Amino acid sequence: MKDIRKNARKLMQGTCRVCPACDGRACAGEVPGMGGLGSGSSFKANYNALAAVRLNMRLIHDAVQPDTSASVLGFTLSLPVLAAPIGGVSYNMAGAIPEGEYIRAIVDGCKQAGTIGCTGDGVPVEIHQEAFAAIRGAGGHGIPFIKPWEDEELYRKLEGAVDTGAKALGMDIDAAGLVTLRKQGRPVSPKTPEKLREIIEWCPVPFVLKGVMTPDEAKIARDAGAAGIVVSNHGGRVLDHTPGTAEVLPQIAAAVRGELAVLVDGGVRTGEDVLKMLALGADAVLIGRPFSVAAVGGLTEGVSRYLEQLRLDFTRSLVLTGCRDLAAVGPHILFNGGNR
Repeated sequence: MKDIRKNARKLMQGTCRVCPACDGRACAGEVPGMGGLGSGSSFKANYNALAAVRLNMRLIHDAVQPDTSASVLGFTLSLPVLAAPIGGVSYNMAGAIPEGEYIRAIVDGCKQAGTIGCTGDGVPVEIHQEAFAAIRGAGGHGIPFIKPWEDEELYRKLEGAVDTGAKALGMDIDAAGLVTLRKQGRPVSPKTPEKLREIIEWCPVPFVLKGVMTPDEAKIARDAGAAGIVVSNHGGRVLDHTPGTAEVLPQIAAAVRGELAVLVDGGVRTGEDVLKMLALGADAVLIGRPFSVAAVGGLTEGVSRYLEQLRLDFTRSLVLTGCRDLAAVGPHILFNGGNR
């Protein structure tokens, strides 16, 4: 992984410095790029909120070989981690590698490791075209996310996503108003509850809404028929000064858990971070920037190696907190119950 990170730092030419701590400080305001919007406050809040969570260490138990598998959205995963939908290598990553190579590395690396890669959408058209091709080439093993476009483009892309054979689809509603798209004359917009219901009822496979940051919108997503939500502020790239996802996750999970899948992204870097998010109420996590670094620096092998590192970290963390499987994870493994 050290060599992979070194290669990624060289190829990404300053759009990502591959910092020892991916906390949003060095890249604040770099959108396009890999940074957070404006002051970078939302990106930094994601990292800092999760870093503030502490784990209770317990060693008097029988959880020697934990089961790390998870069942989410109809998928059986080797660990509760998915690659977040990120695209746009040409303008966010200095054209480090071709878009097709990048997204194939994400999708194929995740498949090899027994989990799922999500794919992104945007401008230019090769972002979604290469994403669809990668998922189709992997036998439908991936989740394509579509931006909240206007109807003609939205449904055209949703139809293309279905044609990949994917077993679930998503929409990153947190991309509404994304600066990079607005600059290219392709604005996206929020959707009403009625519109979301129409889209979800049209979709023949489970549908996921990414970009939920409040309990009331989690309930709206549930009522619209979503199979899952992702608690996300789009990596801090769309609205400055939001709370970190780890801060809002417990209230959101409490509002809808058991009624739909609750996933979360934002600041997750290690197996310990994955465990923290599960203890705060998530069923699984999405990870963004570290997957991009792994894909750029080592292609498919880089992604699978990163996931292996995560699995080892996660397994160790389960052992050291006394959890024999994911069902045993809860607020009790957090210092002070996660109250900060």
